[in-house]
Amino acid sequence: MIGVELVKMVRRPRTWVIIGMLVALPTLVAVLLAVTDLGPRPGTGPPFLSAVLSDGTLFPLAALGVVLPLFLPIAVSVLGGDAIAGETQSGTLRYLLARPVGRTHLLLAKLVTVVAFVVIAVLVVAAVSYVEGRLLLGQSPATGTVSLSGSTLTQEQLAGRTTLALGYVIVSMLGVAAVALFFSTLTTSSIGAALGTIGLLITSTVLLGLDAAEALHPFLPTRYWLSFVDLFRDPILWRDVVRGLGVQLGYLLVFSLAAWASFTTKDIDD
Repeated sequence: MIGVELVKMVRRPRTWVIIGMLVALPTLVAVLLAVTDLGPRPGTGPPFLSAVLSDGTLFPLAALGVVLPLFLPIAVSVLGGDAIAGETQSGTLRYLLARPVGRTHLLLAKLVTVVAFVVIAVLVVAAVSYVEGRLLLGQSPATGTVSLSGSTLTQEQLAGRTTLALGYVIVSMLGVAAVALFFSTLTTSSIGAALGTIGLLITSTVLLGLDAAEALHPFLPTRYWLSFVDLFRDPILWRDVVRGLGVQLGYLLVFSLAAWASFTTKDIDD
């Protein structure tokens, strides 16, 4: 079942249209940086941003920073919201369950498929941004790459930290995938499930800007999304990275169990 769902996800034109839209914005940013004077000149301004303009190997990180706060969560919300609700809406859910496939297995297959989409999307955005950065923003300097702390990172260090950053971004979307899957089990409308997930994320973002909700900030799903930038400090600041991983894994566990409880007791005839 998991293999079938993965193949179906890869073959759907919608999957690649969404990924193409995710790639489009960083591409526009790269072109604007290359042909205009919007950014600081090399050697001026914030060290990391200045380095991006002369070292294309850093642009994938800037691209992730562009898509992570809004576009990638929306994409995950749409796919996760469609996982069960879309099958119900199209009338194929009862057919799927008529085969010797348990509800738990089907739910797991849907979750794995959404996570696989996140992995593919992040890797494609990073790969395309790397090529665009090298072509439009220049080669990495022989002396190394500038970290957020202003020190120099070797190419080996940069590669290792970039890999960690990609992994962190993927994990950051696991909570969103679980929330979307949960809402998908509650409704027969895939749009409703996606909007419910997006609404939760918007609420989280709004609460982060309220001092009155400060006690809730460490537990909000959007709180640590951009903490991957701390991986490019020297030395690495692990505090928010570890907290971010803990928060996302917590959301993954809680909402996956909630989705399982909802789906396994759901009346399919509703």
